[in-house]
Amino acid sequence: MKTRSAVYLNALRAFEASARHGSFSRAGEELNVTAAAVGQMVRGLEDWLGMPLFHRSVTGKARLTLTEGAERALPDIRAGLDRLGVGLERLRESTTSGILNVTVSPAFAAKWLLPRIDRFQAKCPQTDIRLETSLKLLDYRALGIDIGVRYGDGNWPGLVAEKLMDEEVFPVCSPGFPDREALIEPSDLTRTTLIHDLSVDPAIGFVTWDMWLRAAGVLEGQPQRGMRIDNSAAVLQAAVEGRGVALARSILAHDDLAAGRLQRLFPAVKVPSKLAYYVVYRSEYASLPKLQAFRRWLIEEANPVDP
Repeated sequence: MKTRSAVYLNALRAFEASARHGSFSRAGEELNVTAAAVGQMVRGLEDWLGMPLFHRSVTGKARLTLTEGAERALPDIRAGLDRLGVGLERLRESTTSGILNVTVSPAFAAKWLLPRIDRFQAKCPQTDIRLETSLKLLDYRALGIDIGVRYGDGNWPGLVAEKLMDEEVFPVCSPGFPDREALIEPSDLTRTTLIHDLSVDPAIGFVTWDMWLRAAGVLEGQPQRGMRIDNSAAVLQAAVEGRGVALARSILAHDDLAAGRLQRLFPAVKVPSKLAYYVVYRSEYASLPKLQAFRRWLIEEANPVDP
């Protein structure tokens, strides 16, 4: 019985994915097999059990629905697969060796993580980083993500979130920006070229130019000129190249400011962000040595100790 159960492990995974997606096709995309292969595995499982698991429509186009028996069994099957996955991961990752799957936003990767990642590799040479860049919070379970750094309010259901860095928002420009000497007061920004970041959503707490100007006491005279870019790293690069004034997030702009590629304008105006950077991971993987090593390194990099 145990041997035959092991044979049907892949079929159980196919069943669980099909139940979650309501589709053999989408389950196949997740498992990297064809929809026909998923259907064949599920049918094999049904033959072995001697009972159907899904109600199938005549046309085959409707969403899959579970039979009553399958619906009762699904939570236990899902829990068993989760525990099996964690157990195998712990066996494989009993040291800090192996691949660590990390997700961050494209801008955070370009402006903060990648310039520092060599220091992690020097501390943990046996760990290889596999980096997934996305503006969206990915499905850690489905994609095998171990850990990530995310910008938000710290509330991501089903995941542990530990605050890594707070952030401030302020205008920056290159030292050679043609209008630099004319920017004496915040209201002067309404008469120069501003660079707008289209990748940020004010509805969830991102600070926009309008919000910053109001905080600086500029209530009239909205900006007349501007450049609009849908990538936060590219926004800063455009400012470095002297194409306008960018509204910078302090963490992303840190290295450019330290190197003198950018200068902060109006430092007396303080506009902290309501959002912050968080280390985000699944609780069941919290004790994995490679994850803990990367987590500790992130915290050390975010809070450097002066020599």
